[in-house]
Amino acid sequence: MKLWSILGNSQRLDGGAMFGNAPRAMWSKWIAPDEDNRIPLACRALLASPLNGKTVLFETGIGAFFEPKLRERYGVVEERHVLLESLAEAGFRHEDIDVVVLSHLHFDHAGGLLAAWEEGVEPRLLFPNATFVVSQACWERACNPHPRDRASFIPGLTGLLRDSGRLELVDSEHTPSLGRTVRFHYSDGHTPGLMLAEIVGHEPGHGSGHGGLVFCADLVPGRPWVHVPITMGYDRSPELLIDEKREFLRDMAARNVHLYFTHDTGCALAQVVCDDRGRFSTTHEVAALAARELSARGETA
Repeated sequence: MKLWSILGNSQRLDGGAMFGNAPRAMWSKWIAPDEDNRIPLACRALLASPLNGKTVLFETGIGAFFEPKLRERYGVVEERHVLLESLAEAGFRHEDIDVVVLSHLHFDHAGGLLAAWEEGVEPRLLFPNATFVVSQACWERACNPHPRDRASFIPGLTGLLRDSGRLELVDSEHTPSLGRTVRFHYSDGHTPGLMLAEIVGHEPGHGSGHGGLVFCADLVPGRPWVHVPITMGYDRSPELLIDEKREFLRDMAARNVHLYFTHDTGCALAQVVCDDRGRFSTTHEVAALAARELSARGETA
């Protein structure tokens, strides 16, 4: 199996919102803000092929579905659909994708499902041959959002997904389209039912489930958020997220499962380590993956 990091449209969002109650004096050392206090963010997807005999895309980024006024409001940098260009650079078209796995349905993770905005043209789904994998709890949240995060969802997207006839809702560790090759972990601190997809490795001497990598989505958006107390202002329950993140990172470190970051502009993949004080950090950082093999030990070679 080979892996590609697939960049989508990038964003610039308020640094204070991205770092919750961390003071600017601290977070600005990790990511320098611009004159409007915004920091650069990637929207990075992951392509794996063949995985359970299929070509699988984990997330789609924010895409280019916003009309110009909203594109500016939400800090989307490029007008064109960058995800499609990145897929083409890897040798794929959106029609080649068999499965799209979505951690949740906030627009910066699911917007790339839609074609680029055109004036007077109704939104339409891309990926005509793909099964769309979404957690049951995330689906219910998207269909009935809370007023606090209603603006984070794309109007009409749930209807398009339902009408496609290719929606697969998940409420367990595995799903039929991917079998045992992918294990799902769940988190509720950012949004109910956030689904973290682990491509399962098989390290000799330890049984299954060692090695491999996990798509961290918004539980750990990038390297600065590996530090357990750091959360986002967008999280619905920061204290719950911190507890979930601590247990998640302990598990990944113990099983040598590498972290894959969606919003980190400089790092796609890293190994998580824990020091004697219980503080987590990253090592063996990789900026991008291009047809990188996942070995029998579940490690990227």
